[in-house]
Amino acid sequence: MNIRKAKVSDVEAIRSLICCYAEMDKMLFKSHADIYENLQMFEVAEADSGVVGCCALQVVWSDLAEIKSLAIEKGSFGKGVGKELVESAIGLAGEMGVAKVFVLTLEPVFFEKIGFFQVDKASLPMKVWSDCAKCSKQDHCDETALVFEAAGG
Repeated sequence: MNIRKAKVSDVEAIRSLICCYAEMDKMLFKSHADIYENLQMFEVAEADSGVVGCCALQVVWSDLAEIKSLAIEKGSFGKGVGKELVESAIGLAGEMGVAKVFVLTLEPVFFEKIGFFQVDKASLPMKVWSDCAKCSKQDHCDETALVFEAAGG
């Protein structure tokens, strides 16, 4: 398996992965335009069968970035794909000088195993909630906020 920056040729695979989760109400839908506009934020996990996972990292502020759109092909569950994508995103944040990475998720245990810890959503900046305006669950959000702090962060 190889983790690499996403290319234009990966957009359909990324959208397909995200749509699978969005259809289960576990993630927001992303249009082709959304993915193209934010392609530089995405990394993909590639195996012999093609793209098997994706993850985006969005810098929110000087000391904060968000992991978004983590999606893994069902046939690749339990093979470390998600962990590798998240660890790569954390590494990218560190390379950019961002000390703290957060995620809003329905799978907090997965992130806790990687070293994230739960925080109150209210402790995150208002900029975080820009996606929430598009979400049908905004008034009854069921996601958990977790943070990973890099060494010295």
